[in-house]
Amino acid sequence: MKTNARMLVLMAAGLVLLSATGCDKLKARDQLNKGVQAYKNQQYEQAIDHFQQSIALDPTLLNARLYLATAYTQQYIPGVESEDNIRLAQQAIDAYKAVLEKDPKNITSVKGIGYLYLNMKKFDQAKDYYRKASELDPNDPEPHYTIGVIDWTQVYQPAMEERAKLGLKGDESLKDKKVCAQLKQENAPLIDDGMTELNKALEIRPDYDDAMAYVNLMYRRKADDTECDDPAAAQADLKNADEWVDKTMATKKAKAERQPSNNGITMDQNSQ
Repeated sequence: MKTNARMLVLMAAGLVLLSATGCDKLKARDQLNKGVQAYKNQQYEQAIDHFQQSIALDPTLLNARLYLATAYTQQYIPGVESEDNIRLAQQAIDAYKAVLEKDPKNITSVKGIGYLYLNMKKFDQAKDYYRKASELDPNDPEPHYTIGVIDWTQVYQPAMEERAKLGLKGDESLKDKKVCAQLKQENAPLIDDGMTELNKALEIRPDYDDAMAYVNLMYRRKADDTECDDPAAAQADLKNADEWVDKTMATKKAKAERQPSNNGITMDQNSQ
């Protein structure tokens, strides 16, 4: 009899625990819904509070963690170096990483971290996450394009600084052999990587005109930074750059012509 009584007590305690757990999950869903509504109304601080309460009630609720990260991201202002702004970015990154601990293939979180690192100018970390994104979705051209843009940025900024030190303006040729050798060593790997990634983006989306524009820019950096001691090679690069300008413009024009006009008739039809 005593054993049966103990069993009944344990069963009752288990039912109470299950009931409490179920109640917490319902409360967590309610807090999530309230947070989503506040988020839609751009009341991000209120949204963050609701999402945090939702996570506390049900740590397994991934949507609450994802919304929390997104709400932090919405408050982050790219380019502002204040402590508060940097803290918001880090809180968003931490929230996205918490999602990845539960769901390592969550591409939204991977891209979210990449975006934040990019805007914080932590370029190498950004590229790492965009490479992960391309592995998770090989058919998405955006990560390849973004890596190409980052590579170009990492090449362009130091090149401009060196040219400014030498007092060069506009299209003036870089003739300082020491600086030329330095830029070639530092920038050639980035240019090669950028070209590879931009071409991958174009393989996936052949009419990706933004990627075309950056291929043009990358050829110009190649001419200025890695062929500055080889005029013939530099001229060939500049010719390639010009060809990519033409491709970009032609692609943009073709896209525009495919767009419907205001009255719903395509431009081609309207010209007949």
